[in-house]
Amino acid sequence: MIEKARPIALLLARVAVGVIFIAHGWQKFATMGIGGTTKFFESIGAPLPGITAPLVAALELAGGVALVLGLLLPVFGTLLALDMIGAIALVHGANGLFADKGGFELVLALAALALAVGFSGGGLLAADALWRRRSPESLAEAR
Repeated sequence: MIEKARPIALLLARVAVGVIFIAHGWQKFATMGIGGTTKFFESIGAPLPGITAPLVAALELAGGVALVLGLLLPVFGTLLALDMIGAIALVHGANGLFADKGGFELVLALAALALAVGFSGGGLLAADALWRRRSPESLAEAR
């Protein structure tokens, strides 16, 4: 039973985490705008805010799409986890654990989930698994 549910659970996790990253990346582009995001990055002391703000926005948007599609999962899972570690270091870490106080619990969970999804094989309908030329047995292991 667990083996049959695993690919579906990984698909659902991939989509859920991907959608959250897409929303945050889109927010940086469309709601705050790159100018507003850059000003925010300046205010928190992010290095090279004129460069890092659009890069982080693009990473979160493209990385979220990649998670949803199951595309280049180890790469995007790692990059998104590093992005969240940066958010903890620059914004949330000083506020303690709990999100209601601006803490890092959600950001830490997103970092862990991005890594877990990134190195899970992606589950059902992951692009990474679909285009690899593998035996059915090794495809089952990747899920």
